[in-house]
Amino acid sequence: MNASKKVAFYTLGCKLNFSETSTIARNFEGEGFQRVDFSEEADIYVINTCSVTENADKRFKTIVKQAQKANPKAFVAAVGCYAQLKPQELADVDGVDLVLGATEKFKITDYLNDLSKNDFGEVHSCEIEDADFYVGSYSIGDRTRAFLKVQDGCDYKCTYCTIPLARGISRSDTLENVLQNAADISAQGIKEIVLTGVNIGDYGKGEFGNKKHEHTFLELVKALDKVEGIERLRISSIEPNLLKNETIDFVSKSKTFVPHFHIPLQSGSNEILKLMRRRYMRELYIERVAKIREVMPNACIGVDVIVGFPGETDERFLETYHFLNELDISYLHVFTYSERDNTPAAEMDGVVPMKVRNKRSKMLRGLSVKKRRAFYESQLGTMHTVLFEGENKEGYIHGFTENYVKVKAPWNPALVNTLAEITLTEIDTDGLVRFKKAPKLSSAMVG
Repeated sequence: MNASKKVAFYTLGCKLNFSETSTIARNFEGEGFQRVDFSEEADIYVINTCSVTENADKRFKTIVKQAQKANPKAFVAAVGCYAQLKPQELADVDGVDLVLGATEKFKITDYLNDLSKNDFGEVHSCEIEDADFYVGSYSIGDRTRAFLKVQDGCDYKCTYCTIPLARGISRSDTLENVLQNAADISAQGIKEIVLTGVNIGDYGKGEFGNKKHEHTFLELVKALDKVEGIERLRISSIEPNLLKNETIDFVSKSKTFVPHFHIPLQSGSNEILKLMRRRYMRELYIERVAKIREVMPNACIGVDVIVGFPGETDERFLETYHFLNELDISYLHVFTYSERDNTPAAEMDGVVPMKVRNKRSKMLRGLSVKKRRAFYESQLGTMHTVLFEGENKEGYIHGFTENYVKVKAPWNPALVNTLAEITLTEIDTDGLVRFKKAPKLSSAMVG
């Protein structure tokens, strides 16, 4: 490959996908490619796909068109979850030259022979049983925080989910490797690391290619807390049955782990949880929230919830709504259920009409706005540390406190990627929080 070849990336979906795109991009750079923005002209466009987002195929076609517009002769490759689940569908999209599944995506440069356009999309996707080895990744470069992948795949069999089909069995990075990656990230001046994976509470399983747990999630958290140079560590989504009290206690006393948890609930109705084959009942969820509030009263607690699952009658939906309304949580991520091929839920009775799903989704989104507002109000007058981000958004700089309150101040490039002590003062009309500087900082800090 000659050094002047340019490559561009587009990532759909989750934080895990972002960390994997970054790793794939570094492989390209290691082979002499120059990385450019997706809107620019490149020789290769790599699209990292997602099977969870709505209208995944429509989005994909639009992005392929975007690449072809920038360079009609470019080589277009699709990788990732959707590429594993529906490889032929993506290969049939006009302009796609290569489709790589779960295990092949990390070896993409091996598949690029002469970069000439193919008449047909070439598919290389493994049987998902073969996705049993672990590839570590982390994303940096475009943010003030990095996403560090510690685990991949899932052994849970939730009836609505295609992730085990798209990513294979649960497997983990070695502890040594995670700690090395964390040290590498912090050495680059990045202040916050977000731990990510498909089911991170399952960390340790498959660390050495078997089902034995060599280390637990708690051991991982304790070891990361000792890595020099990391200012902040954040746990991304973790299953309620895998978030143990010992972990919550440790985070409450940790010097780097922040008081922010994102815990999928999916439904507040035990009947629906059973139909979903989740591994807990709502009572356990109440216990987890109570435990967090007991040791970290100011913690931010985010919740994933799915509306419109088969069998979700009006009564069961209202059960979820009231359950969440009464729970001391901070915000919701609401997903409207959509049927996925090869999942048990797609065959279930009690299908909820799309109109009803959308209405319920709107109700819960409204509840989320109310919850976030109440959480922000409860934090006014308290002192926090904020990490400022790198973008000038209409004359303002934004940042997040350790407990995930989003703040804003007039744009000041000197603040980018810095931490500052602040007191939260008021909620602005756009819902973000204004603050005043702590005494020891310069006047540039005033929000």
